[in-house]
Parts: sequence; C-alpha cells; structure tokens
Amino acid sequence: MHNDLKKISVSAEEISAMNKRIGEAISRDFKDKNPLFIGLLKGCIPFMPDMLKYVLIPCTIDYVRASSYEGTKTTGDVRIHGHIPNVEGRHVIIVDDIIDTGRTLEAIRRLFLERGALTVTNCVLLDKPEGRVIDITPAYVGGLVPNEFVVGYGLDYNERYRNLPYIGVLREEIYKK
Repeated sequence: MHNDLKKISVSAEEISAMNKRIGEAISRDFKDKNPLFIGLLKGCIPFMPDMLKYVLIPCTIDYVRASSYEGTKTTGDVRIHGHIPNVEGRHVIIVDDIIDTGRTLEAIRRLFLERGALTVTNCVLLDKPEGRVIDITPAYVGGLVPNEFVVGYGLDYNERYRNLPYIGVLREEIYKK
C-alpha cells in the first residue's frame, strides 16, 4: 500500500496534534452545551474517536452513513443510508474526514436544522478549498490539503487505504487505470 503513494502529506504526528487542537477548542466552545457529535461514516473513522479523546466535556456520539463519491468522482447527489439520529433541541457537531466540494456537509447540515437542531457545526480533519462548489466553511479544521487525491487515516480510494496512520497522495496511475 505504501508504494501506491506519491508522498506523505500529513504525518501521524501532525494528525495527532490536529486532533488535540480541535478537541481542546471544541471543549472550550461547547462547555455546558452537551453537544451531539455525529460522525459521517466511513471517513470519520479513525479521526472522530481520536479527536474525542481531547473533548473533556459531557457529550454524546452517533453516526450517519452518507456518500457522494464513487471512486474519485463526486456524483453530485448526497445519499444518506439507514439511521438518522434524533437531533431535536441539540447542539450538533458533524464530524468528517475531509471537506472537498462541500455538498455532503451542507446537505447534512440543512437536514439536521430542518429536524430541529439548535445549532449545527462542521468539524473536519482536512479542508481542500480548491474543490469547493458550495459556500461553506467548517468551524473546526485540522489542516489544509492541496487539490490532490489523498488517502489514509479514514480517507479511501474504492474502500482501500483507510487504515494508513498518515495522509498520503495517491499515485495517479493507481486511480486512472
């Protein structure tokens, strides 16, 4: 798997520092609000549990399975599969691995507000602003990545590479076969 990468963009140590910074910021900002963290599967794993180790306030967690990609291409349609948590009267923090086009986070944000969430805040490990087609800026961002196809630490290409402990740029010949 490591040979499929052009380079490492974000090291495991850098990811750990990002998790700590985000978790501590959320703890300050949501003190006394008992936020509901909702991770977007499957990309939020392992980011969400690692980041939550630094959230030192009462909170609850849940997950939603949402998708808008097939391989390397966005379909433009956001699909939610299965369970949708009860968000009524809650401060919701949506957790995802990366924001690219912004379509998925914006669709989920709107859905939760329609279902009665008090607030909906976005939290992502990585931001790829060059890919944005929706005007949305997450409140919590670990770091920026250039407009390259990145994998690892939850990010995948056709369900592979999620288990890498760092973020790497996938070689083009892997996904342009």
